[in-house]
Amino acid sequence: MTDAVQRDAGRQIRDEAEQWRVLATETPFQGRVTGVRTDQVEMPDGSVARRDYQTHPGSVSILALDDQQRVLIVRQYRHPVRQRLWELPAGLLDVPGENPLHAAQRELYEEAHCKAGQWRVLVDFYTSPGGTDEALRLFLATDLAEVEGERYAAHGEELELEVARVPLPELVRLILAGELHNPTLITGTLALHAALNGGGGLDALRPADSPWPARPFDLG
Repeated sequence: MTDAVQRDAGRQIRDEAEQWRVLATETPFQGRVTGVRTDQVEMPDGSVARRDYQTHPGSVSILALDDQQRVLIVRQYRHPVRQRLWELPAGLLDVPGENPLHAAQRELYEEAHCKAGQWRVLVDFYTSPGGTDEALRLFLATDLAEVEGERYAAHGEELELEVARVPLPELVRLILAGELHNPTLITGTLALHAALNGGGGLDALRPADSPWPARPFDLG
């Protein structure tokens, strides 16, 4: 075994916070929710590089799994890619400091008229870290039931929302066949498949109120 391999064998593999020096910053565009920021970043060799990226408040998404091992998915039009995509219910964290679990519960009701008795964190990830600071917390919701009362009054793209329930193995097959393209749906489906097949099962997942350093929140 080489020295390099020996060093790697004892290395803890985890992401770490780090801040390279920003010499100047500006926001050439700010929309209602997201914006574009330009930073002049000092590189390790002393050179300066320009980095343009989208600023984003963060998001939550829900993989809702029913008692028949079917995943609840929704389909809506996404204008940037000119496609109607199958996705997981999701929404923005556009209320500063909002508890992500509360936001996820609201989105599951609004998009699918459902509630869940059990919530866990399935996975946290940055959606596209080379181009945006968006962080997303993906919850696993189980023990599903329909919400009593009137449905949420949809608007905009959500007026055309379709809802379906698909067996988990079929979603895995469709993803690997290149039929589904939404990154959150792909991440959540494969993460759940991994958890159920050698990943320790659902009990190994983190509690729904687990810390989320990328987007700190109030536990209340």
